[in-house]
Amino acid sequence: MSGDPRLERAGTLYERAVFGGDASALADAGRELDAVEADLALARGRVVHARFLESGEEDPREQDLFERAADLYRRLGDLRGEGEALFWIGCFQQVVRRDHEAAGAALRRSYELAEATGDTLTMSYALRHLGIAEHLAGRLEPARELLEESARLRREIGFQPGVAANLVGLAYIAAAQHRGEDALRLLGEAAQLAEESGAEGVARQVAEARAAL
Repeated sequence: MSGDPRLERAGTLYERAVFGGDASALADAGRELDAVEADLALARGRVVHARFLESGEEDPREQDLFERAADLYRRLGDLRGEGEALFWIGCFQQVVRRDHEAAGAALRRSYELAEATGDTLTMSYALRHLGIAEHLAGRLEPARELLEESARLRREIGFQPGVAANLVGLAYIAAAQHRGEDALRLLGEAAQLAEESGAEGVARQVAEARAAL
């Protein structure tokens, strides 16, 4: 068995039930295993999503994995985990399915749970993708505000690649608002942050934005 303490506790609870005659231990063992399964489903779903970003081909498992994680976290009363899983459901709906209505509902609920549990990183992700939705809808100023707040939170926790990615989005918004100098400044900062943090994927986004703008 792996070194995950939850699996070790489940094993101990199993022994208590089988050898100690304490059948009530099985419910606790089940909760420990549900927590492990939720984390695994979320992690596997993220890997599947990354493959979609690389290939553009949808994997039907992605939605099921994120929904399974959200359901397990909900039943466990793990609001932080549920908020993170809901973000990924929203991300899937937005990026893969292009269903912006469904994505918006999941992203807003994700933000609420993340804010309630102090999960700054998930808050920043939810705000980023809500900003992307506003940008796609042509609502540039709300999009700008959401991406700026996401970037502020990411600076707060030292998530430099994430800040750089948001700056690229803000540069596109600046260009659309005819703020050319701001767009160039934002891309310059994004390039610097991407280089400092080794975020080659974001560096490619910067290069693409410079070519497009």
